[in-house]
Amino acid sequence: MIWITISVLFCYLLGSIPAAVWTGKLFFGVDVRSQGSGNAGATNTFRVLGKKAGIFVLLFDVAKGWAAASLAGVLLNNQIIESENLLFFKLVFGLLAVLGHVYPVFAGFKGGKGVATLLGMVFSISWLAGLICVGVFLVLFLIFHFVSVGSMAGGITFSGLLTSGFCGEASVPAVVLSLFLCGMVIYTHRGNIKKLVAGTENKMYFIKSGSSKAV
Repeated sequence: MIWITISVLFCYLLGSIPAAVWTGKLFFGVDVRSQGSGNAGATNTFRVLGKKAGIFVLLFDVAKGWAAASLAGVLLNNQIIESENLLFFKLVFGLLAVLGHVYPVFAGFKGGKGVATLLGMVFSISWLAGLICVGVFLVLFLIFHFVSVGSMAGGITFSGLLTSGFCGEASVPAVVLSLFLCGMVIYTHRGNIKKLVAGTENKMYFIKSGSSKAV
């Protein structure tokens, strides 16, 4: 229990590292939360700070989720948890990293939406599931040009894959956690949903055209 407790705290603190906020303040003298969408995530970093900073923040946030979930494998190798509980603990540790990203203790509990960190967790659980989620995101993003739509669809896809057994045999608690994570992604995008309904959601593009914003 001591090692599990330490791991729980570590995963939350790891998720709390605000790459977008610190990158903006250290290298640009800008708090990304004061510009663009006001979100401390990769998408707003692309908008406010540009591609290089956005790519760095995206990869860092993905790495947080991957490292947190992969910690479960370390506990398994040291016989601290049982193999049948590996998926459950990957989800727990990944969830804690996502919570840290959304509510970071190092940035006044005002963070991002947790999608990139969640994706890192998915890759730790199943690289193929991760690729499928990325594929779903890209298809919808290229069609509609809304990052929010692709992100929510990716979260729903992961939950569906895990529930169906695609990521391995999942216990009821594991399925519940995956559904909670899916709901959390939708919750953190509640503002985007309102904008989508109102027709005011900002579009983004891989290639800049006119006054459009490029990823």
